[in-house]
Formats: sequence, structure tokens, C-alpha cells
Amino acid sequence: MIQRYPQMLLRGLLVCLLALAAVSQAQPTATDDTEALKQQVLELNRDLLILEEELLYPANSQIAVYLSLDVGEYFALDAVKVKIDDNFVASELYTPKQVDALLRGGIQKLYLGNVKSGQHEISAFFTGLGPQGQPYKRAASVTVDKTTAPLVLELRIVDSTSKLQPVFDIKQWEL
Repeated sequence: MIQRYPQMLLRGLLVCLLALAAVSQAQPTATDDTEALKQQVLELNRDLLILEEELLYPANSQIAVYLSLDVGEYFALDAVKVKIDDNFVASELYTPKQVDALLRGGIQKLYLGNVKSGQHEISAFFTGLGPQGQPYKRAASVTVDKTTAPLVLELRIVDSTSKLQPVFDIKQWEL
């Protein structure tokens, strides 16, 4: 299957070039043809992006880290840092609009990369404002065993009404 990737990539680039040439030569009355070509170019671009991701991050070494937020009363998120083994791999500062999107159910991809098979320690560091409006820093950590399947982790921040404070954890998704 990997042998087909260069052929598919060359075909895709050829179709893009032909579509661009046709669009540049299109008459103003040929809007239907132009729209159809634009749609084909968009679909081709999507396919090429998926192909690129498959080539750069093969399933046997892929790790993806996402962030979800279900808080509001006990924690206001400012920043997150992600560390795999001894290396920081992701860092994000949040704007109020980004936090609002997460509060409305959004999930953010923080990191997509490759790791070798075996055990790895994943740590996440959260900063923000705590229950009384004071600066709040917490961390969550988990040791995972990377197999040949993709590894998908979710950093979760959830309000705990029983503890009256936020809870930070890392959940491994089952694929």
C-alpha cells in the first residue's frame, strides 16, 4: 500500500494543476464548471492531507493528545503543557474564546506525533484560576504501554461538586 502513495500523490498533483489551469482559463459564463472544479480540488486537498497524516504518523507509532473541559465554577483555564517522558511536546495559552469553545463541548488536539513501542510517562500541567480566584497549578500523569495500535489520550478537566474543586486526569481511549 505504501508503494501506491507516490503514485496517488503524483496523480493528485496533476489533477490540481489541471484544475487550476482550467479555472484560470474559464469563461465568466462557465460558473458551473468552475464550481465543480473547485469542489474537486477541495476533495483532492482533503485526500492529500489524510494521506500526508498517514505517512507522517503511522498507526504503529502514533500518539495523539486531546484536551476537553467540563468546568466553569471551580477552574478557569489559562494554559496547558504536555510532556512525554522527559520532553515537552506541546504548550498552549488560551484566549477567552478558546476556553468558551471548550466549555461548549469542543475538544482540542494538543499534540500528534510518534513514539516507540514500550512504556512512556505522559504528564500534563494545567494553570489557571482556582475556586476563590487564586492562581492554581495542577498536574496529572499516567504511564502508558504503547503497542502497535495508535495511542489516543484525553486530558480532562472536570468540576467535582463533592470536593468543590476541579479534577485533572488523563484518559486513554480504546480504539
